[in-house]
Formats: sequence, structure tokens, C-alpha cells
Amino acid sequence: MAIVGSGGGAFAAAIRAVGLGKRVLMVERGTVGGTCVNTGCVPSKALLAAAEARHVALDSVRFPGIAAAAGPVDMPALIGGKAALVEGMRTEKYIDLAADYGWEMAQGDASFTGTPQAPLLRVTSTEGTARTIEAGHYLVATGSAPWIPPVPGLEDSGYLTSTTAMELDELPDSLLVVGGGYVALEMAQLFSRLGSKVTMLVRSRLASHEEPEASKALAGVFADEGIRVIRRAVLDSVQRDDASGMLSVSATVAGGKETFKAARLLVATGRRPVTEGLGLDAVGVKTGGSGQVVVDSCLATSNPRIWAAGDVTGHREFVYVAAAHGALAVENAFTGASKEIDYRFLPRVTFTGPALAAVGMTEKDAVAAGIRCDCRVLPLEYVPRAVVNRDTRGFIKVVAELDTGRILGIAAVARDAGELAAAGVYMLEAGMTTGQVAAAWSPYLTMAEGLRIACKAFSTDVTKLSCCA
Repeated sequence: MAIVGSGGGAFAAAIRAVGLGKRVLMVERGTVGGTCVNTGCVPSKALLAAAEARHVALDSVRFPGIAAAAGPVDMPALIGGKAALVEGMRTEKYIDLAADYGWEMAQGDASFTGTPQAPLLRVTSTEGTARTIEAGHYLVATGSAPWIPPVPGLEDSGYLTSTTAMELDELPDSLLVVGGGYVALEMAQLFSRLGSKVTMLVRSRLASHEEPEASKALAGVFADEGIRVIRRAVLDSVQRDDASGMLSVSATVAGGKETFKAARLLVATGRRPVTEGLGLDAVGVKTGGSGQVVVDSCLATSNPRIWAAGDVTGHREFVYVAAAHGALAVENAFTGASKEIDYRFLPRVTFTGPALAAVGMTEKDAVAAGIRCDCRVLPLEYVPRAVVNRDTRGFIKVVAELDTGRILGIAAVARDAGELAAAGVYMLEAGMTTGQVAAAWSPYLTMAEGLRIACKAFSTDVTKLSCCA
């Protein structure tokens, strides 16, 4: 197998292929490791953890008898620490791992050549030398990159993306974030907690693909922390003042025109698959309107020898999805397993503080599917762990089938909400009902206990429960 890319999907595929006794060549034109370890999950969560530590110090007033303080952020030191962490993980989990398994790594640009019946891969090294490779199967795992909308003046403004924002050596006094998805949410709170004055321009609502209760809860959290959220806002133009260096951003807000000023502008309006220059047309591989490689449920492309995995497919943009894709594509390519990818119980987490996490169907999903559903929204003031944490901002929501009580989906805005979503995966996989969860054991003073309480709310008035009833 010849693999184009070296991220989570590529490595999972290579490991599985080697396990099946196949030879593997991996081609990477940039930095080994892909988005997650280099510019995505690892660095962003490392910086978010640092920002949370500073925020906790400044927010210590909510605990009587505790006083703490936090000074200005040393950005070069913070970014340097993040870079060292990334370098260590990239070396240990990618570069060294490839050497341990023994597959070949080729540095250079890859593009398909040959014919649809006999596809070949041409690899051009950074020195300009080229080689042509023939493989039994090929995997495209080139990931995605930030998408920038065509707004007048934006290209000349020196805008930031989530990638370049995490390389800043100076904290901006003010930051305008365009977008309301998970990247925008995390970046906005990260820089606010580090000390920037942050304003968000959001087209619809925060986390618009999740439950409306999540949008409302996060809007409240952001308001508490001084982050200004402007809804129904569409970017019109950007201009930089040469004298002050400030950016002047014009936007249409709820039908009217408004101007916003900030030192820096971060664009987080989504990502697009990276397929340009791969020569997919030459070998009969179809692509979609956003450049994504079109695949079936088994991750096969329109060419029977070429497969695709991860963000480049236009599917869910999570590294654990990419990894599952990579292993599944290899199984299907070499064993004829015809395994299909199944997203029914896929957990999703946004690492704000408190976090937003969900698994399964939203209430809107269930209604759209024609399912008669019943829902309960449990405010965190009824979760003992949240009470003793002195942070009851948020909720836990359970969506269940009306006739059977079978749990269809779980959503939460809470501290450690990702752990609740993980528990929810097991509940949904097992087909558990609200009655079963309500009657199950749960340790007192854990956030997971909130799942049990939320399920008890289907049959009990939780406002009249004792602490651990």
C-alpha cells in the first residue's frame, strides 16, 4: 500500500497493513504527524489547559478563603512549551513508531499518474528528484486545511487561522473571531483567558449543530468571562489602518451594518479537504464540491485500487474518525471484508470550559427521523459534583424514545463533559433505557452521576431528591 499523508488516518492504516504482512510506503510533503499532533488537537488542548490554569487562579474568588493571582502571560515561553510537547509526541508516536514498524517514509509531493486501470504514484522529493511507484492499493489521507471565505480585504489583513494563532509570540490586546463552531469556541476562550479582549462574529448561534440548550449555556459562560458574542453576523470587508495597525472589520449584523475594531482577526469558518495537485482526475477518482474525495460507506473511491480516510473524505473531522477510517480501509482493501463505517454513536467534544460534549441524536435529529421522543434537561444545580465545584453553569440532556425509554442521545455542557459522552457511548451501544440507567450504580460526587440523575428525571421530580437518592 502506498499512503499519501502521515496523520492519524495514515498511521492507523500503515500499522494495520504491516500487521497483515503488507509492504507500506508513506509519502509526506510537510511535517510528519498531520494536523492533530502538529497544529490541531495536541497543541490547542495544551494551550487550553494552560489558559484554564490561569483562569482558575483569577477565578479563585468563588471559593471562600482562597486567594490567588495571575500575572501577564509570557507568550514566547508558553508557545515554546507547547512546541516542545508537540515535538516530543511527534517523535515518539509518529517518527519513531514508523521506524519500529519498518515501513518506508518518503518526503516529497505525491500525485497520481498512469490510467484509471493502472494507477501509479509519482513522488517528487524536495530536491527535485522523482520516482514512480506502483502499489496494489493506494490510500489518500491528506487531511484538511482552514477555509477562508472570499471577503474583500481579508487576504491583505494578515488574518490568523487556528494554526497560525498558536504560533503567536505576542498576545494581542484585542481579537476578533469569525465563526461559531468548535474551533472558534476554543480559540475565543483560549485567548480571552490568556488576557485578550475577544469579540465573536457568529452567523447563526454558537455550536449550531448541537442542542439549542448548549448554545444558550455557552453564551452565558462567555458573557460571564467577558467574551462578546455578536449573532447573525456576516463578514463584509476588512481593512487595516496603516497608522494604528488596527483592523477595521465591516459586517452585516441582523440586517444592519456595523464596524468592529481589533488588533488581530482569527478566521474559523470551517475546513476544506486537501486534494489540490493530487491528480485524482487522471486515475478516475471522483471529488465533490468542496474538493473532498467521494467514498462509499466502505471508504472505497470510484477507483477500486484507491481508498481514502480522514478529513479528506469530508466526513466528521475528528482524529479518532480518521484512525478508524485508516484501519477499516486497509481491512477492506486487502481482505475484502466490506466493513462499513458507523457514526451512530460517535462522541463529539468541544474543549471549552465548561466543555460541550454529545453522543447520538439531538432532539432535532430524532424528530427529523420520525421518532417519537421524550427529553429531559437537568440543570447542573441538581448535580452534587457541580455544586461542590461551585460551578453550576450548564446542563445534561437525555433524548429517549417515548415508547421504550431507549436512550437515543446525550448532550452536556459541564466540566469533564467529554467523560459523560464516553459513558454515553457505552449506554447507547448497549441499547440501555432511562430506567436502566436510573437504577444503575453511580458513585456519589462524580459528574457521571449526573447521567443517572437526568435519567431519574423521566420518572421522578429531582428537585425533591436527597443528596444521593
